[in-house]
Amino acid sequence: MVSTGDTAPTFTAKIGTSDHEPFDLDDHLGDGPVVLAFFPGAFTPPCTNEMVALQDHLADFHEAGATVFGISADSPFSQGAFREEHGIEFDLVSDMSGEAIRAYDLEVDIEDLGLHGIANRAVFVLDDDGTVTFDWAAEDPTNEPDYDAIIDAVEAA
Repeated sequence: MVSTGDTAPTFTAKIGTSDHEPFDLDDHLGDGPVVLAFFPGAFTPPCTNEMVALQDHLADFHEAGATVFGISADSPFSQGAFREEHGIEFDLVSDMSGEAIRAYDLEVDIEDLGLHGIANRAVFVLDDDGTVTFDWAAEDPTNEPDYDAIIDAVEAA
């Protein structure tokens, strides 16, 4: 897994809307810290809790100059509906190809749910140069991160 001190792998994907807007991580580096919050799947209770909690802390992230992105293997359409249903104002990134999930070594299968090649829950904070200044990965995908620790990492980045 990508760890603190590593150069973050860059990737391209689609923004989670019906417009299929392109996303390129490189376009967001250099404008303040970037928070990448990988999650297993939209509309599941733990993922909903996490994305809503990040939304609840969005003002804190913005105060620190950070940009937040949620990343999953869900389709852009699913992510768009998820954002709308839960009032999520930050962009969700659709990594249906698994490029980012594999680059960050987060690919997991949840056999009981029939899910394969999805992202484990993980959070990375990147500085302006694309260096990882904070990393966290769930030992169990139902675990949520320490949101205050993420805010502290963003403020320090």
